[in-house]
Amino acid sequence: MTPLPAPQQALLAALVIAAAVFDVRTHRIPNWLNLAGIAAGFALALALNGVAGLRDAALGFGLGFGVYFAMYLLRAMGAGDVKLMAAVGSIVGPANWFAVFVFTSVLGGVLALALVVYKGRLSKTLWNVYFLVGDLAHLRPPARNPELDVRSEESVKLEHAVSIAMGSGAFLYLSTR
Repeated sequence: MTPLPAPQQALLAALVIAAAVFDVRTHRIPNWLNLAGIAAGFALALALNGVAGLRDAALGFGLGFGVYFAMYLLRAMGAGDVKLMAAVGSIVGPANWFAVFVFTSVLGGVLALALVVYKGRLSKTLWNVYFLVGDLAHLRPPARNPELDVRSEESVKLEHAVSIAMGSGAFLYLSTR
């Protein structure tokens, strides 16, 4: 984890907090917000570090987009989340994006576990995960199960921008220590 300069820290914090607020209120992350985050991430990287910064922004963007697009194809993530993590990548670069991703995954997992326990769906969720992992382990596409599709009314919903904001916040806090 490499500490970010203050302007990139501020941009990351503003982007993920705004995205989390929109996601909680409307269950969507506006394209204009994600595009503004991507453009600002590239511009700031170029201004602070020249061509090397631009390269890091592009690599972070590509990494964030690629990993989350794979999850989108599995119907485990919404398109707004894909674009948000691509924007985060353009701000923090590839190595730091991986740290944000790990923090987001861990904190998002804790939130998801708390949500399914609260909704009384822990047993059903564990069975769904078991079947999903079995399909993936056998290199089969996951069975179409509406409970595992984020676009289905039958699935338990967790606004992922909240997890991304928490993961980004943990990254910012720990990278400055």
